[in-house]
Amino acid sequence: MQFISYEIPEWLQELETKRSEELFVTPESRVLLTVELAEINVKHGGGPFGAAIIDREGRIVSLGVNLVTTSGFSLNHAEIVAIMAAQKRLKTHDLHSYNLELVTSCEPCVMCHGATQWSGVQSLLFGATKDDAESIGFDEGDKHDEWRSLLEARGIKVTGPVERERAACVLFEYKQRGGVIYNPDGE
Repeated sequence: MQFISYEIPEWLQELETKRSEELFVTPESRVLLTVELAEINVKHGGGPFGAAIIDREGRIVSLGVNLVTTSGFSLNHAEIVAIMAAQKRLKTHDLHSYNLELVTSCEPCVMCHGATQWSGVQSLLFGATKDDAESIGFDEGDKHDEWRSLLEARGIKVTGPVERERAACVLFEYKQRGGVIYNPDGE
């Protein structure tokens, strides 16, 4: 019996293949990649969030976009999708030995903060902030005020916000277009 299944969008698979030889060596280029993913995902009916797992040389290991509304699963945040895709590609639940970075278009919500801890990534890089996402109506959860130091205490380097204005623009444009703002209260 198959419990849960969902399809990674074809456009995302094609983009990953097309850009697989590119190197994303600067923090700015990495965040802008996830912002591009978020922009494209919105055009395809998805949420305004993108994520990537990048190796130490700057190569894409996996890409993720928010599939909550398109898949019908509240857990399908961009970070979760990227982490699961990397784990599947590398055939392991523990990414620690690969020295990978999770890059997100927006600071992780409480759920993705937890997933970051357990995934084994060595660093986290983000664009927009929790305040940016919440300013348009998303509920990012009750994350500890010291969330950065908690990750760093686990050996996960945290950098951000980087390219915040550009990353936040995707969120604001999504709301202006009438995108679904989902949260636990169903609002």
